[in-house]
Amino acid sequence: MFFAPSSFHTTSHPFSRSYTRANLWADRYTSDVNVESDDTSITLSLDVPGLSKEQLTIGIEGRILRIRAKDDAPRSFSAAYKIGSDVDTSKSEAKLEHGVLTLKLAKIAAESRETVLTIN
Repeated sequence: MFFAPSSFHTTSHPFSRSYTRANLWADRYTSDVNVESDDTSITLSLDVPGLSKEQLTIGIEGRILRIRAKDDAPRSFSAAYKIGSDVDTSKSEAKLEHGVLTLKLAKIAAESRETVLTIN
């Protein structure tokens, strides 16, 4: 079952092209999500109290970000987000400090698809 959170910490949300709450989906929403975006990255912070980094898995497939607690974790957690731009996973990072998971997702720069024609 999916539902969208009721509030955000930013006015324009970089997780979707239309910047609406309906495009940020989570299958279990437990706390506020703080999202910041610039030209090169999207930073997402969310509370995951009681979970260690060994008990979490983070996966990115296309433009879908999934965060899950492993089966041996003391509590369940599962969230999925639709990201508005492609992510360079080799330049992205995740850290967990004091129950706050922070993901810095590097955006892939859009390549120009323009073809220059020669005038005859």
